[in-house]
Amino acid sequence: MRDCSNNRRGFDRVLMAVAATFLTVSATSALAQDTPHSSASELAIDAAIPRPEPANVPPPTASDFKADTTAALPDAAKPADVKPADVQATEAKPAETKPVDAKPAEPSATAKAVEPKPADAPKTDTAVAPSAPAPATATAPAASPAPATAAAPATAPAPATAAAPATEPAKAASNVAAEDQPVADKLRELLAGKSLRTFDRKNERAAAEKFYSGREYAPVFTKAGKLTDAGKGVIARLKDAAADGLDASDYPVPDFAAATSPDALADAELKLAASMLDYARQAQSGRMHWSQVSGDILYPEHPIDPAEVFANVTSAKDASAALDGYNPQQKLYKELKKKLAELRGQGDGPVITIADGPALKYLPARKKQAAVEMDDPRVPDLRNKLGITEDADSTKYDATVARAVEKFQSSVDLKPTGVLDERTVKALNNPKRDRQIDTVIVNMERWRWLPRQLGAASVGNAYVILNIPDYTLKVMQNGAPVWTTRVVTGKPGQHATPLLTETMKYITVNPTWNVPPSIIYNEYLPALQQDPTVLQRMGLRLERNRDGSIHISQPPGEANALGRIRFNFPNKFLVYQHDTPDKYLFAKDERAFSHGCMRVQNPDQYAAVLLNITEPNQHYTPERIRNMYGSSEVDLKFPTPIPVNITYQTAFVDDAGKLQFRRDVYGRDATMLSLLRNSRGKDLETVVAHAQPSYSRPPSSSLPAGVNVAGDNGFGSSGPNFFERLFGGFGQPEPQPIRRGQAQQQRRVITR
Repeated sequence: MRDCSNNRRGFDRVLMAVAATFLTVSATSALAQDTPHSSASELAIDAAIPRPEPANVPPPTASDFKADTTAALPDAAKPADVKPADVQATEAKPAETKPVDAKPAEPSATAKAVEPKPADAPKTDTAVAPSAPAPATATAPAASPAPATAAAPATAPAPATAAAPATEPAKAASNVAAEDQPVADKLRELLAGKSLRTFDRKNERAAAEKFYSGREYAPVFTKAGKLTDAGKGVIARLKDAAADGLDASDYPVPDFAAATSPDALADAELKLAASMLDYARQAQSGRMHWSQVSGDILYPEHPIDPAEVFANVTSAKDASAALDGYNPQQKLYKELKKKLAELRGQGDGPVITIADGPALKYLPARKKQAAVEMDDPRVPDLRNKLGITEDADSTKYDATVARAVEKFQSSVDLKPTGVLDERTVKALNNPKRDRQIDTVIVNMERWRWLPRQLGAASVGNAYVILNIPDYTLKVMQNGAPVWTTRVVTGKPGQHATPLLTETMKYITVNPTWNVPPSIIYNEYLPALQQDPTVLQRMGLRLERNRDGSIHISQPPGEANALGRIRFNFPNKFLVYQHDTPDKYLFAKDERAFSHGCMRVQNPDQYAAVLLNITEPNQHYTPERIRNMYGSSEVDLKFPTPIPVNITYQTAFVDDAGKLQFRRDVYGRDATMLSLLRNSRGKDLETVVAHAQPSYSRPPSSSLPAGVNVAGDNGFGSSGPNFFERLFGGFGQPEPQPIRRGQAQQQRRVITR
């Protein structure tokens, strides 16, 4: 091989470069073959086969290889008029290639090789350029490529490629927009960290983590750094919180315009979410829990579900309206909201403030003394403030001004003296409309305590609503009042009528009055010490139970303290509605006279209305109810219990659309306003525990001589307690005692 002529060494180098190029491209696949090459001709053919997607790299030059490193190079395509000097190769045919054994070449003759016939593939007319070998070669049949394992030492990349480690599995494609991915990454980090203090309540933070993880932590209130429709809607509702009697400062809105980095945007996102949850929670349940106000309030809880708030508000077409939906939707609440806006609209005029100064008073003329009119520079402002147009610029504190001051004092619960003193000046500078606004706001707050569904859906959303400060009771059905009557409520203090929502299950005609333990303790036992016969004269029956405790009752009858009908809605406060023999009290304007129960003016009509709602086919009338009056108890059960809502509305809109105000008879408004004003930083939503009422019988007491005590009533220490006596086991007929010497009192129960 090395005795070739010198004039062919140039072509030898070119051919070597071409072969080395193909060997480099196919080194990896060549080494993977199972069958080794047995001849140099097969190597040449294999090198001539074009590989898919050849590496776009410059081929090695002839100087990179030694001439004797290859025993025989395959001749893939013999260039025209060119025969290699160092390598004997066969000329390739398109359909068939026959290898030829190589012999030592003489200087005068080259090694013999099989030449292609004219029908075979033509020889190339030009030398193969090193940079483009493929077009200059005739390819071997693709169906049966010759395997090749021989490789020049320079083709070492193949083992390295074979030993390369497996690539990592591709990550699932993210649904987060590329521009929001940095914010999403920061949200993931913040919600995973233990130091996050944005959410005050654990359930709200858990809901936030679940919500954002479900969307791969993509922000919902911004997109590409700009507020989304959901973000704009939530912000608009939070900023308008005052329209619903709430304080917008309780729901801070982050400055998204200043949030230019992913960290700032993620922080603003979570802060807005926290404010959204705070608003929804307080709009639905109130800024303060009812137990903060008094121990005689009991309404059903209806907290928000933070996960539902996230889903509802962020997916709504109108996020502002969706968030507003957590406010009460009752008609009476919406009417108050409208009146609140009207009251605030009155404050657009100039504010007139009366300066402090000496007390001003007017003394009318007497027989020997002229009227005394004090002179003061504040009087013109006072005239303007009180709407006095006569002598508007006069500085005289005359009779007209004094009368206007007196009228103002009466309107704000001040003693009507007509004297402009310090308290009157203070009241003047705190406009009446501001107090009315406060009154409307606390009434809207109390509406949040009430159930969202006031009535029973199966009977046209019927319900009973009693307003303590207005001393009225209404039966509502299908959103309209069906019947209204006057009531007497509890006296202020320990006998105040409680605020509650319960269901009326039945009414009792000819009820027995089982005297509450509080009345026995605080009134009747002390009265017995003064007059041992007082109970007997009142028609009350005193019995001693086997455990030594005392039970006092009054049998059915016209003189019974409960009258002829009792309306039962079992509750922990042991109150109910009933008839009364003291009808004259209904003629009074203010009717807070009872021990907590509610006396109804027209109980027979009330009973007929309720029964016709629950049993419309029975056609009850007041006359039919009165025909049941007698000496035996009759229970009339409701197939569908009717909700009873005892409320405290010192501000409400009447049927004519006029805003009405009532006196704060129990001081609930004052307590709530004080809490709202003076409890900044305090969580008013916390439940306050109050002592629960005791249903146990009074302990054994010594009775004075002469007290008429009925015989053993047959009850042991395990007999019915007062609650069971009162409500008969939530509507079940209560067992009657068997008394010595008289028949057991009968009790009829009517159910349909």
